[in-house]
Amino acid sequence: MTDLLDGRPSGRLLVAGVAALVFVALGVAALVAPESQVGRLFGIVVSASTLAATLRLSVPIVFAAIGGIFAEKSGVINIGLEGLLIISAFTAVFGADLTGSLWLGYLVAVVASTALAGLFAVVCIEFRADQIIAGLAVWLIALGLAPFGSQVIYGGPNTKSVDTLGTVTVPVLSDVPFFGALFDASPAVYLMFLAVAVGWYTLNRTTFGRWVRAAGENPKALDTAGVDVSRVRYAAVLLSGTFSGMGGASLAFSIGQFTGNGPTMVNGKGFIAIVAYLFGNYNPVGALLSTALFAGLDAVQLRLQTTDLYALPDSLVQTIPFVAVIVVLAFVGKTRLPEAAGEHYESGEE
Repeated sequence: MTDLLDGRPSGRLLVAGVAALVFVALGVAALVAPESQVGRLFGIVVSASTLAATLRLSVPIVFAAIGGIFAEKSGVINIGLEGLLIISAFTAVFGADLTGSLWLGYLVAVVASTALAGLFAVVCIEFRADQIIAGLAVWLIALGLAPFGSQVIYGGPNTKSVDTLGTVTVPVLSDVPFFGALFDASPAVYLMFLAVAVGWYTLNRTTFGRWVRAAGENPKALDTAGVDVSRVRYAAVLLSGTFSGMGGASLAFSIGQFTGNGPTMVNGKGFIAIVAYLFGNYNPVGALLSTALFAGLDAVQLRLQTTDLYALPDSLVQTIPFVAVIVVLAFVGKTRLPEAAGEHYESGEE
């Protein structure tokens, strides 16, 4: 993929190329000196435990990113994904505690997140509020409401513990070096891959997907064709709530608890999801791959904190994935938003 104006490699291709070169360089160094610091670092990078952690850390971000893609492709910029993850993480645990079923708790989380997204949609589409301000409001409401709800129900910002989703293990395949982690993972990981496939197919191979893209690129043309632009946008924003609800529930059930201290257990994952789908060029598959880059670095830094490989403070090691996000943002500055993203539209407008 190249820049059509000057023929230079695009930022995405450049980042992918640099990442590939770094990986190859680490591999070569590891072959030459396997016991060196670089060799041990490469061993961490290619370990099955790192892949397993990458998959686990990717789940909430990928779900939120897919939801963000639907909303923004329809013309509604939803930066409240962080808030949707927070509210669904709390309601998942509360629902599971109330019903005694993790999957019913999962459903409660999806309903709560979709309802909050629906409120956001009404404010933005019906009352024509500024989408950025409304998205920030969703985040701030959830950031206050979820810990408050936990305080009222459980007596503190952290809920009681519930069961986790556990893992699904495929015999034989789970024993394959490195890639075996793909076959010994939480059900949420497989739901994530399914969501990526369904999201891609819906956007690119269905009539509804064409309506969503048209609502974000040329709502007037869609209106002229007899399709209600507002209904399409409502549906897309509700989908952002549904997918984010699945992400928040998966996050909560990965540890079996909601923690509401500080930025809560979500800790910026909704904002990282926005970077992921921008870097992935509004493609669910691209969002998955870009999330894997961040989550992989996050998994590596978690391993580095438990080793004496480098004499670096943990606080510095923890910044590695976030520095990567900043670098990625620098290279996706030219990402083209949908033509009508952030703009209000009413039937009959010229």
